[in-house]
Amino acid sequence: MSPSGKESTESRSVTLLLHCPLRLGLAASLTQFIYSRGRLLYHDQYVDAEADNHYYTRLRWDVSSFAMSDEEMAEQLRLLIGTGPDTEWSLHYSDEVLRMAIFVSKDPWCLYDILARRQSGEWTVEVPVIVSNHPDLEPVARRFDVPFQAFSVTKENKDEVEKAQLDLLQNHRVDLVVLARYMQILTGGFVKAYPNRIINIHHAFLPAFPGARPYHSARQRGVKIIGATSHYVTETLDAGPIIEQDVQRVTHRHSTKDLIRFGRDLEKVVLSRAIWSHLRWKVIVHHGRTVVFD
Repeated sequence: MSPSGKESTESRSVTLLLHCPLRLGLAASLTQFIYSRGRLLYHDQYVDAEADNHYYTRLRWDVSSFAMSDEEMAEQLRLLIGTGPDTEWSLHYSDEVLRMAIFVSKDPWCLYDILARRQSGEWTVEVPVIVSNHPDLEPVARRFDVPFQAFSVTKENKDEVEKAQLDLLQNHRVDLVVLARYMQILTGGFVKAYPNRIINIHHAFLPAFPGARPYHSARQRGVKIIGATSHYVTETLDAGPIIEQDVQRVTHRHSTKDLIRFGRDLEKVVLSRAIWSHLRWKVIVHHGRTVVFD
């Protein structure tokens, strides 16, 4: 059953994410491995000519009729792919539902959008807990029947609070953390606990219009485009690998309220696209850069 209570009708499938130095015949070997045992559902690949012809690929195939166990299949792929330098790969099964914690502050629009997609069954994901540094959004969590935990964060207790938050995430067996307008900077220790598994959203004005009122500053400068960026969080503030972005043109006729409204809509959509790409195993991160497959 999915988290929404709807029974899934999809056959069991597995997704392979792989990047490695380009090797003649590897793609053919992978597809032959699948075709000889089952049905290929998706195959895309990319070669980065500016990075010594590094090879990236995503394959998804139906394993409902595979005459081998998951462990046997993984071992066969390990032998096929090899363990050369700068080679990384992973397998992800369709019946493994990720557990996603949402971190928020006071702004509700991204939280509502995420919870609605999960409750409607659009996303197959569990949300075991919502974490906040303010109590304001607890009624939203209660409306969607999700546990809510608020932590009062100060400069003096930040390390202690983050330790408690990490313990909470571990107790809930959290796989992915989404910062849905969480207005706190995570420390390096927190980020290291979830490498490439913390997704953030922010407006695309940084660093030109920093501070708490970026849309006011942008309008004063006659900005012509507003946007939003979603990325994985790294120890360097707002410099992580970018998953999704979008923009909207504006003119002098738009008020500051218009810009804020447009920006909120973009933030919701861009964050949701980024989460969807992660949930569907469409993203490879390599040397601080993402390859996001269709």
